[in-house]
Amino acid sequence: MITLDGSAGEGGGQILRTALALSAVTNTPVRVEQIRAGRARPGLMRQHLRAVESAAAVCGADVVGAELSSTTLEFRPGPVEHGDWKIDIGSAGSTTLVLQTLVPILLHAAAPSSLVLSGGTHNPAAPPVPFLDAVYAPLLGRMGATLDLELERPGFYPAGGGRLHARLTPGRLEPLELLSRGGDVTLSFEAIVSGISASIANRELFVLARELGTDRGAGRIMEVKDPRGPGNAVWARLDFPNGAEVVSAVGEKGVRAEVVARGVVNEVRALLAHDVPVGEHTADQLLLLCALAGGGRYRTVAPSLHTTTNADVIRRFLPVDIRFVDDGPTWVVEVGAQG
Repeated sequence: MITLDGSAGEGGGQILRTALALSAVTNTPVRVEQIRAGRARPGLMRQHLRAVESAAAVCGADVVGAELSSTTLEFRPGPVEHGDWKIDIGSAGSTTLVLQTLVPILLHAAAPSSLVLSGGTHNPAAPPVPFLDAVYAPLLGRMGATLDLELERPGFYPAGGGRLHARLTPGRLEPLELLSRGGDVTLSFEAIVSGISASIANRELFVLARELGTDRGAGRIMEVKDPRGPGNAVWARLDFPNGAEVVSAVGEKGVRAEVVARGVVNEVRALLAHDVPVGEHTADQLLLLCALAGGGRYRTVAPSLHTTTNADVIRRFLPVDIRFVDDGPTWVVEVGAQG
């Protein structure tokens, strides 16, 4: 059994999610201690618990400590099974983070799986559905598997109520090399509002167009007609010959629309400053896929503590060498077999 310190490095839920996925994939029992110990609310929150329960379901795992606020978990996996899975987080917790826990596991099933996830779809500190659709799923496709996504309805904190459909067709992952954008970048913007004035979205898109030097016509507003609760999110999509990136922000009560939009502007400018095809958050999520493929190289910004912590967990399960190479203003992540 592998024992992990859940408070190490970044100390968040990613340690648990990566541990669950790799435990199932490698059929290696794992014990995670001090789960989210440094957070304001330590231990398993509802979305983490649903990730544990869902991972256990798809591989027939025996689990000890799967309860709210638990800070210690033991997970003993069985064989991975395909199927039709319905997962209700029961809150506005992130459906996308639960999905990203299950994707690496179900890649090792014998047949396709379908999933219906209910909860939050546009959450702070989590990849929104547009990111999975435009960035994560296409990268997975280039590596040999297929992830099809359909957003039935969005869900925001605190009401939740979103519904996301996913279908995953497994395939043997092949190493990926992504070192440049390959040409010019096309920018487009979108803002979504649920149960609040569309003027919020208009203000956000105005800031993006003005600050990033594009035509106001590059933006689109989506209004949710049957809201389960108020909410707002805005994102910029960067399309280029070798792929795409999505930079997003979620509106919060008391935070002006202009402030929300400028957070997106600053991150987009950082990406455009250099020929970086992989953003900070994509770099973190691509790391596990490359490790499962046995190799890969990609250019990105300086690795976050989130990413280096993820690398430490991956090394405990898989015989891979992960290097972060400082290449001037950019960094290259290299993943390869040990030895």
